[in-house]
Amino acid sequence: MDNTSASNTNVTAENTAAEALIAAPARAKRGFAVLSPEKKREIASMGGKAAHEHGRAHRFTSEEARAAGKKRHQMRVAAAQNAERSSS
Repeated sequence: MDNTSASNTNVTAENTAAEALIAAPARAKRGFAVLSPEKKREIASMGGKAAHEHGRAHRFTSEEARAAGKKRHQMRVAAAQNAERSSS
């Protein structure tokens, strides 16, 4: 075996290793990723309007939101108290 073929093998292995380290080209954007933020917002708005028209959406009143927040707060306080009791 001559040294030329051995050195060619080493060069090929180094090239392959170097190519593996180079990042692959970025994939092309598809679907909603291609759209501008304004176009995405417009499409989302149409979906929200359609959901309200079909009665599948709900808009909280300030009273409902306040009641939900109060309920969540009470649950968190109770959970903290239970954790405190079980750790004691």
